[in-house]
Amino acid sequence: MSDQPLTKVVVPAAGLGTRFLPATKTIPKEMLPIVDKPTLQYIVEEAVAAGVKDLILINGRGKSAIDDHFDVAFELETTLAERKKTADVELLKKISQMVNLCSVRQKQPLGLGHAVLCAKSLVGNDPFGVMLGDDMIDSAVPGILQLWRAYLKHQQGVIALMEVPPSQTHLYGIAAGEMLDDRTMKITKIVEKPKSNPPSNMAVIGRYVLPPKIFGILEQTERGVGGEIQLTDALATLQASDGLIGYRFEGIRHDAGDKVGYLIANIAFAMKRPELKAGLLDYLRTVVAAEGRAK
Repeated sequence: MSDQPLTKVVVPAAGLGTRFLPATKTIPKEMLPIVDKPTLQYIVEEAVAAGVKDLILINGRGKSAIDDHFDVAFELETTLAERKKTADVELLKKISQMVNLCSVRQKQPLGLGHAVLCAKSLVGNDPFGVMLGDDMIDSAVPGILQLWRAYLKHQQGVIALMEVPPSQTHLYGIAAGEMLDDRTMKITKIVEKPKSNPPSNMAVIGRYVLPPKIFGILEQTERGVGGEIQLTDALATLQASDGLIGYRFEGIRHDAGDKVGYLIANIAFAMKRPELKAGLLDYLRTVVAAEGRAK
């Protein structure tokens, strides 16, 4: 069991992306670029780096561009080949070959819990990962792989945790419990976006490894915050019956679903590119100097 690979990951991507209107009127928010790659591609690459072979995309109406991005682009590849742009052709082939992608339509916007439930028939009876497209984790060891290793060790569902300022706890699912080590928590309480008196400041971030039992729980979970079927509510039930582990992952998390977070992610990933770093640094120094003079 200790060397069992994580084989399947569910990626919910059916949201409307209203925070990025008007750009997301016709473009799925998951396809907005971080430098020159769609945000979702970074998520898929993390899954592939963790050894995942099958990715289940929970899609919505008007989001066929996501499926197209990970499909073969025969006409484009042929044109590029004729123009001797071999590197571009290889790049496109790598994208279409990186993972087995199956797309499932979420026909009603009933929340994250419902989106995960849409994958039930494709996941089957094995533990599986859930990766949210807004949460980018930049780390040496893929974030979802860190959680998978914790799952294998504890044989319980695992959720990613990150400390947030107390003023932001109302924006997240919040978990509390007993720390087993400096990164691992035995969760005793988990609540979705507490309006007051949060049990801690440990926020649930968009990475999960869950047992298949969660599907039966989700089927019985009533609508919660926002009138949606909340995954956090189902996790609370799982915690009470089977236990639940929280893991404070190693790495930097970028919230690409927030405008400032999205801009920061673009800068952070551009700075990792040698051909972009120098020019970007020059510009940022100019901006900082101008702001200083303005004060």
